Amino acid sequence: MNIIGGILAGGYGKRLMPLTKDYPKQLIEIKENYTILDKQLNDLRFAGIKNVYLMVGYLHEKIIERFGNKWKDLNLTYLIEEKPQGTLYAIKNALEYANSDMLIMNGDIICDFNLKKMIEVARKRKELITIAITKMPSPYGIVIIEEGKIVNFIEKPILPHYINAGIYYIKKEAIDLFKREYAHTDVERTVFPKAAMEGELAYYTEEAFWHSIDSIKDVEFIREFYKNREDKPWGWERILVNNEKYLVKELYIKAGYRTSIHYHKERDETLNVIKGLGYIEFFDEKLNLIKREILTSNNIVRIKPNTIHSIGAEENLLLQEYSTPYPDDVVRLKDFYLR
Repeated sequence: MNIIGGILAGGYGKRLMPLTKDYPKQLIEIKENYTILDKQLNDLRFAGIKNVYLMVGYLHEKIIERFGNKWKDLNLTYLIEEKPQGTLYAIKNALEYANSDMLIMNGDIICDFNLKKMIEVARKRKELITIAITKMPSPYGIVIIEEGKIVNFIEKPILPHYINAGIYYIKKEAIDLFKREYAHTDVERTVFPKAAMEGELAYYTEEAFWHSIDSIKDVEFIREFYKNREDKPWGWERILVNNEKYLVKELYIKAGYRTSIHYHKERDETLNVIKGLGYIEFFDEKLNLIKREILTSNNIVRIKPNTIHSIGAEENLLLQEYSTPYPDDVVRLKDFYLR
């Protein structure tokens, strides 16, 4: 089944002034030459989506100028609103235009949700709409009290509540739910509550990084978060330590994804599994599989230089990689994704 992606990118971004004086929020850089929209478009293409509708408004010409109608292997279509009319209008317009199931994202979120897995789960559900949800972090530290005394402080814990993560899988048959509503307002106040009461709203969740960019402080947080991080088709890697003696990286591989088949000429590395479930495969020079080892929490695997291998994830997999230096010492022999 063909899935069309969608990104809600039409707001003014008033709370992000002066960053949004000359550019829409989606073109804010989270690292050099890498914007919010770059990240989101990559997330969609690595989930297997080929066509994306950008629901744009404020300074939309800046987005069109940067991305055009063809970006990497994506076909981009722009649905332009001269004035913002709310997410209800934008999504209804996109569904009518697409006549297809859609995976739609709010244009102000940075997250590591496994969109490919969400699509698989949502397709199997009988409900017309599936919403990604995530645990809510407290904006403040909390106080623990017992017997009339303060006994502890916990700094900004994750609360036992979920919030809307701003990612929606909407089946094309759901268009009737949107056509009932005529006000220029938001789906969170209209379509979604009614769909929930009618049993047409499912959810998808996973333990993954998620952050909404609503303020200058959020931008600063994300830029700091991305200082040593590089997004990959399969997840991401982050350099923790890099000096003349050794290199320490953190790798996150999403469930169902794998790294390229590759080797290192100089680097001698040791993998330590922090959490999740995966595997490492070893190959000969003709890329014939020699051996496959399961990776689970606390597994430690050494990989000597010139050892051809690939790492994959059955569940979201977090690893730490300790090695000799040479951070760019990678020879890819087979890649599974367009980069």
